[in-house]
Amino acid sequence: MEQFIGQLVGGAVGGSAGGKLVKAADMGGALNAIIGAAGGVAGGQLLGGLLGGVTGDAAGGMDIGALAGNLVGGGIAGVVMQAVVGIVVKKLRG
Repeated sequence: MEQFIGQLVGGAVGGSAGGKLVKAADMGGALNAIIGAAGGVAGGQLLGGLLGGVTGDAAGGMDIGALAGNLVGGGIAGVVMQAVVGIVVKKLRG
């Protein structure tokens, strides 16, 4: 559960930052965060599947390193997802 929350929060923060960094993709604060959160979770799940559970918890307790990895990975995926979706939507709208 901590992995999911870390990816969600990291993605939301990354999406918000992505909207500020890529002005052509900015869709407003709330929508940037929502798209980023979805990207953070999707990217985190993909990364977790590729790494084969390396980001798991240590002996049932909370592993700060794994949580930080989920936050960072979710943040990066959130930035990428927000930028791609924002640019595509703006191009489609004309």
